[in-house]
Amino acid sequence: MSICFYRGSFMPLEECCIPVTDLVILRGIGVFDSIRSYGKKIFALNEHLERLSESAKKCGIEAESIMKELPAIIKRGVNHDLAPDKDMVIKAYITGGQVNDHGRFPEPDFFVIFEEVHVLTPEELNNGVALRPTYTQRPFPEAKSTNYLTGYVSMIGAKSNEFEALYIINGEITEATASSFFLCKDGKIITAPVGRVLRGITREIVITLLKENNFKVEERCPLESELSQADEAFISGTLKEVLPVIRVGDQTIGNGLPGPVSKHVHKLFLSNLERWM
Repeated sequence: MSICFYRGSFMPLEECCIPVTDLVILRGIGVFDSIRSYGKKIFALNEHLERLSESAKKCGIEAESIMKELPAIIKRGVNHDLAPDKDMVIKAYITGGQVNDHGRFPEPDFFVIFEEVHVLTPEELNNGVALRPTYTQRPFPEAKSTNYLTGYVSMIGAKSNEFEALYIINGEITEATASSFFLCKDGKIITAPVGRVLRGITREIVITLLKENNFKVEERCPLESELSQADEAFISGTLKEVLPVIRVGDQTIGNGLPGPVSKHVHKLFLSNLERWM
């Protein structure tokens, strides 16, 4: 069963209701973070909550008191009798509340959803995925806001095997709808720098592991023109971990199959999970 924590109580998700006057509904003012549990162990909880706090501050949401409550709520939720007895995704939302004080939101609200993780299919893991190029930018990329409109609109008319949109601005690749993007070329792994993209938690962990294992990491935006020269590409994220990319639009990446680097990085990630629990 999926459950939700809201205003002091845990309840079945379908019973949770928030006011229609909340600014997250009226104006899309809200931030969130998705956190994963492996069994009852929560992955990178402190890192995710730190980013959630950063996102709230950048959006003018005054959430200090909420942030103090969240660690205990999340730990209680993972162990709640009604929570799914499997790996979970924990989605902590902080909304703008019902007061807008000239771009400040001094009375925010919050809720936390606990759901079973929908794991990737064997086909996606073994064969890799395609991304759909979109020549725009995610709004306010430095904060993890609830606004995913550009990513979803970009997928209108997408082919059935296109997994997410990939943002490209002036020939520079930034990130995917809900993932960080990595390009492998000439013995280097290239990924866009923080400031141009969301500070991905899995991205940061992957970069740490790459450097520890003597991979050369270059933090700059990969160029769209480099796709045809790439040996491999992959995306990273809380739920997808490390997932090979075999095509972007009509451009095949490498030989069109998941490569050894992507597979090795995923194994490195899985073998180091305990370090962030």
